[in-house]
Amino acid sequence: MKLNTLLRTLLITLAFSFILAGCSAGTENTTENNETTIVTSFYPMYIFTQNIVKDIPGIKLENMTEPQQGCLHDYQMVPADLKTLEKADIFVINGAGMEAFLDKVIKQRPSLKIVEASKNIELIKDPNGEKNAHVWVGVSGAIQEVKNIAEGLAESDAKNADAYRKNASEYVKQLGALKEKMNKELKEFKKKDVITFHEAFPYFAKEFGLNIVSVVEREPGTEPSAGELAGLINKIKSTNVKILFAEPQYSAKAAESIAKQTDAKVYMLDPVVTGEKNAPADRYIKTMEENLKVLVKAFKENQ
Repeated sequence: MKLNTLLRTLLITLAFSFILAGCSAGTENTTENNETTIVTSFYPMYIFTQNIVKDIPGIKLENMTEPQQGCLHDYQMVPADLKTLEKADIFVINGAGMEAFLDKVIKQRPSLKIVEASKNIELIKDPNGEKNAHVWVGVSGAIQEVKNIAEGLAESDAKNADAYRKNASEYVKQLGALKEKMNKELKEFKKKDVITFHEAFPYFAKEFGLNIVSVVEREPGTEPSAGELAGLINKIKSTNVKILFAEPQYSAKAAESIAKQTDAKVYMLDPVVTGEKNAPADRYIKTMEENLKVLVKAFKENQ
């Protein structure tokens, strides 16, 4: 009887030791992984957030979608996306209807903190009243989105609030200088009639005085029908528009076909929706500087 009691006592002691060891290991992992994970929905949000969180200890930044994904108009989430979001403390989105899958995210992670970059920004609407979500393509829109992201992160992660705001302020100054440079170089051109590839550029056009006469693809990735193409060609001929902007994210086949049948010339304008993985923090500014070179060349050749 005494032997049984002794054995039972030893077993209980060993079991208790394992429990304590398990708890101890869990505590160590929590300490080692005591970081704030911020996930962004797609490429431009990643670039903006990267500038806001730079050099802040304990911050891990991930982009949910592949950097070549482009706009998320009809994007369907895959299991890998949900797995990425499982680790997220904060989810940074563009908003304005860009992330059509957001309801699914909220259902899966109701307590996830969501930061909406386009919050309280006045949105441009098309003739049908549909809101245009491409706020970041205009530099002023990018500036406001950066401010909104910084404030959203500051509210969600108070201990780093000052650092977020400081980094955002520095980046906003860089964006402000970019905006001033672009305005200065583009204001000398009087004729700025253009055809754009899809509805990514209304904010950009409004900011820099471009007149978008028509759009090749109303729905990105959906080539115009023969009738739509014929109508667009007739419009270009009647309005004498010489500049047709294609985008590196999509096939330029339709644009090139239009150019062959008109006097228009195709140029590449990048709405900054795709790029390389782990893109450098200056990628938005660098891409816009390249866009400026393209615009200046196009307007000089077609005044």
